[in-house]
Amino acid sequence: MRTTLDIPQELVEEAQKLLGFKSKTDTVLVSLQELIRRKRIDELKQMAGALHLELDVPSSRRRKSKRK
Repeated sequence: MRTTLDIPQELVEEAQKLLGFKSKTDTVLVSLQELIRRKRIDELKQMAGALHLELDVPSSRRRKSKRK
């Protein structure tokens, strides 16, 4: 998709330098992908401890195997 964006040149140049890209497109794509990845990780971290499972480990280990 083609889009016109008003991004400060210094910001793009710094991102290109840090990421090692010559292409502005690659710089923006990788930056957006990384932002999305980090937000998803943060969401997963927030869920940590939010789910409580009651497991009976000894009982689950006594189950008979279906193998013959």
